[in-house]
Amino acid sequence: MTQLSFDVEKIRKDFPVFSRELPDGRPLVYLDSGNSSQKPTQVIETMRDHFALHYSNVGRAMHVLGAESTDAYESARDKVAAFVGAPSRDEVIFTKNASEALNLVAYAFGNPINTDPRFTLGAGDEIVISEMEHHSNIVPWQLLAQRTGATLKWFGVTDDGRLDYDPSVITERTKIVSIAHQSNVLGTVNPVAEVARRAHEVGALIMLDASQSVPHHPVNVTELGADFVAFTGHKMVGPSGIGVLWGKAELLDAMPPFLGGGEMIEAVWMDHSTYAPVPHKFEAGTPPIVEAIGLGAAVDYLTEVGMEAIEAHERTLTAYALDALREVPTLRFIGPDSLEQRGGTVSFTLEGVHPHDVGQILDDQFGVAVRVGHHCARPLHLRFGIPATTRASFYLYNTTGEIDALVRGLHHVQKVFA
Repeated sequence: MTQLSFDVEKIRKDFPVFSRELPDGRPLVYLDSGNSSQKPTQVIETMRDHFALHYSNVGRAMHVLGAESTDAYESARDKVAAFVGAPSRDEVIFTKNASEALNLVAYAFGNPINTDPRFTLGAGDEIVISEMEHHSNIVPWQLLAQRTGATLKWFGVTDDGRLDYDPSVITERTKIVSIAHQSNVLGTVNPVAEVARRAHEVGALIMLDASQSVPHHPVNVTELGADFVAFTGHKMVGPSGIGVLWGKAELLDAMPPFLGGGEMIEAVWMDHSTYAPVPHKFEAGTPPIVEAIGLGAAVDYLTEVGMEAIEAHERTLTAYALDALREVPTLRFIGPDSLEQRGGTVSFTLEGVHPHDVGQILDDQFGVAVRVGHHCARPLHLRFGIPATTRASFYLYNTTGEIDALVRGLHHVQKVFA
């Protein structure tokens, strides 16, 4: 096995799922972290402890449990803010996932109760996305265009899976650009700083879907040049049901509330209301309390391991996988076939074999869990003229031996369909 940059076997012991056996005594080979990551004991126990001993609603109860729960919830906000280099903790909004974070920002544009010119949107104005986006970064902007009459435009994708970046796509009529920091299918890391500079040149705002980058690379939101960044907890060894929107404070202040209810208000009369300052303006009702605390524990865990070490480990795995998969006859990479500006997600097809068959055989006979389908990125698959791909995605707990198991399984698949 290739020497890795940190003790992956020690890390694997933190994840209880890797101690189990699949039916017939097969070990689990989990190569689907781009879909959802596994959870370490540290996160599981933090959540269990809070449920068991400290749980109460936050921001409301004037008793010990209420204070403990509120302190833990707000401490998680501090941890997330520090993890992504947010200038202020108040710029971190807890949502239920990245999709909600993206929808929250889309809702602010063209909203008649918001007269800030940066968010006014109508016929003749433009929204720019890309062809490689997850549906969560396509559909909210389609809905926005339908509501307002604005024009939806997009960057294409090159044959080798890179963003076909043409700065002229962003014009004086562009109000918002929203693209992935890293593609969930291609693994491509996009030149977001360059795109952000162009957007700001014309007075547009830029949003990044960082769901596939924040778990895997050191990310500093201010260095990216973005105005808004969305990511999600379940892909970064945290629980599901918790996501994050980071936004510049002055933009969040200018945006209308997304949901109405308890805790997002300052005062309520029968005919009108005033709103709490950010972040609470965007956190209506009882929030995902223990999920946020679990995300804070996930941040602690990733910070202790070290994001630079995780990134280096994944680069080792990705280089190994690209070389090993080249030895599989008729395998075609969908996306970059080199390490340049890419992360640890590798998608491919096998000639004459549907990805669903690939995934089923790998799981049933080899215990290898991969993702098959269009990965919530159907337009990207249409661009490449294919219905689906097989995707292997790597994380801090994966090993080169697991990649070997994938390759063995793929050779077997080809024999079955020969």
